Amino acid sequence: GVKYEHKEDDLWNKSDLLLKLNPVHKKIPVLVHNGKPVCESLVAVQYIDEVWKDRSPLLPSRPFDRAHARFWADYIDQKVYQLGKKVTRAKGVVHEAGKKEFIECLKLLEGELGDRPYFGGDTFGYVDVALVPFYSRFGAYETFGNFSIEAECPKLVAWAKRCMDRESVSKSLPDQRKVIEHVTRVRKLEGVES
Repeated sequence: GVKYEHKEDDLWNKSDLLLKLNPVHKKIPVLVHNGKPVCESLVAVQYIDEVWKDRSPLLPSRPFDRAHARFWADYIDQKVYQLGKKVTRAKGVVHEAGKKEFIECLKLLEGELGDRPYFGGDTFGYVDVALVPFYSRFGAYETFGNFSIEAECPKLVAWAKRCMDRESVSKSLPDQRKVIEHVTRVRKLEGVES
């Protein structure tokens, strides 16, 4: 429910604006609010939660539950992307070990989700926001990892599909086919495949 302007950036040829807004990590996303940059995904989500808390709070109200949500979001931030890179962009032993560890990571997350509709229970929240962007990469993980996430973690895939029913999620995530095309290009550039 918050109006915003979305700007794309070419990550192979980063704009001067991106480098000015995030001179430390030189990465996206960068949230600019009142002319000031807020960098890093989870930091931006916490900022949004604090500034627009009256709209749709993402973090739970109880301190322990907030800490628990932050723990799992940090786990996702630290593990999923790096392990996913091993699945999509590594070869040989590193690829196989990465695939095994990636599936174990997803199973751990599925265990945390349990039988709840969302990680926070009945409401879409902070941990969901941290993990759901990776759903757009599921097709690439499966294609280049040669496994089925749904076969390994059916509850996690059902969760992702519930999240995609939310307009705010479905309109913001890239199509899985485009992600596969992008990863294919990256694999060629990195010499993973010819």
